[in-house]
Amino acid sequence: MLTYPKPSPIVTAMRAIFLADAHLCKPSDPNYQAILAFLEEQCGKTDTLVLLGDIFEFWIGKASVVEAYVPVIDALERMHQQGTKLVYVEGNHDFHLGPVFTDRLACQVLPEGGSIELDGKKVFLAHGDLANPADKSYRRLRAFLRSGLIRTLLRLAPNSLTMSIATRSSYNSRKSAGERRSRWPAGKILRPYAEVILAEGYQALVTGHYHQPFHEKLDDGEHIALGDWITQFSYAVYENHAFALRTYPVDTAPSNSVS
Repeated sequence: MLTYPKPSPIVTAMRAIFLADAHLCKPSDPNYQAILAFLEEQCGKTDTLVLLGDIFEFWIGKASVVEAYVPVIDALERMHQQGTKLVYVEGNHDFHLGPVFTDRLACQVLPEGGSIELDGKKVFLAHGDLANPADKSYRRLRAFLRSGLIRTLLRLAPNSLTMSIATRSSYNSRKSAGERRSRWPAGKILRPYAEVILAEGYQALVTGHYHQPFHEKLDDGEHIALGDWITQFSYAVYENHAFALRTYPVDTAPSNSVS
């Protein structure tokens, strides 16, 4: 009796998309329109979508969707319904995300960052705002804003008030951004941070926050910094067992320069 070898199982490689720092405000804004178009293109084609914080200009402690954010939540829901797993690393503009994400979108929320596996590869995810141990004033502010008291107060406050506070805070933050980047260049902060994370046994680290895209190969793995969706429209894709930086809508690699 003739016997035939059993066919090998077909193994489909994981496809994941990573993006951060869109700071979405109004649906009419160009970056808002671009992210809606991008999510629509990825619907049904992506196994995992990882959002690494500051996707929204301000989302803190709300149990309902701010009207301006309805279109992007609807787009994420369509992706979820088409089988995409959603992962959200909270940033410094969006935290205490609540039931909209955990219940409606079945999203895995990582308040302090955390790890996922892609084709057996251990990947650590971090917004990046805690990468600089010297920025003690920010760390104190971060701890205060994430306290139970502030969470309760923000949930009780009307959306119009919280958005007004957010707009003013963001304006003041942007005024000091240039000085902070000059004082603490992204490369000098993120490289030692990445080396520590990778030495713990991870093969890759993905970060946001610094609004500068680059992809570095280090001794123990690789670090992918995502840039932003304000002017750069940069993101990372993992497919065919490898990471690559891309720019939307022209799907080419952005500059990898690090300062």
